[in-house]
Amino acid sequence: METQYLTSLDEYFCAQYSDYVRISALEGYVMPDVVSVGADGNIQRRDSQVMRLCHQKNKEDLLARFKEGLTDTQFTFNFCFRPFRDRMRDPFRKFTFAKVLPEALAHAGETAESAGAKLDVSPKIWQKIVKGKLYPEMNTVIALILVTAMKQADANNLLNAMGYTLEKDRVRDVVCDYLIKNSVYNEEMRDRCLAEYRITNLPIKRTQTAQEA
Repeated sequence: METQYLTSLDEYFCAQYSDYVRISALEGYVMPDVVSVGADGNIQRRDSQVMRLCHQKNKEDLLARFKEGLTDTQFTFNFCFRPFRDRMRDPFRKFTFAKVLPEALAHAGETAESAGAKLDVSPKIWQKIVKGKLYPEMNTVIALILVTAMKQADANNLLNAMGYTLEKDRVRDVVCDYLIKNSVYNEEMRDRCLAEYRITNLPIKRTQTAQEA
């Protein structure tokens, strides 16, 4: 029972992950018929979702093989510099990361200071992000959402403010989408889910207890 959330994550991943090139390359994968001829003689194409792992009879074995080959390639710096054009526009925009952040943190019972203490980000860099002098990279935004147990609506607002989207063809995005949608914010459960899919590049500051475990 204690690992039911991992089983649920696996089911979600099989139903959502859409890098079909990577999926179809797995040994034992059976390519479904995506094209057929209709009664009228015309070619009919089925939705590409039929290629997802959830439709494979041996999906558990395929997923296990998939996990064996995983490495986290989503490395980024914690921030990026704002283009000159954005620096000029930001004061007039209603939804920027710095403007949306305080309300999102308040809903989570956090402040900029308490949230920053949970991130593996330099305090000086974090303060510049909070003030809108630097933009957070996507890994930083995702880490912030997870460590503050942010509500899904606020998480979406922060991602949208930066023009970021959780994509279904990225392992990191599908796993973190599951965590956010299902509020899997318990530190041990969260870290086990991330480790299960070898997601290691999120700037999350682990507690001493988590590090020892």
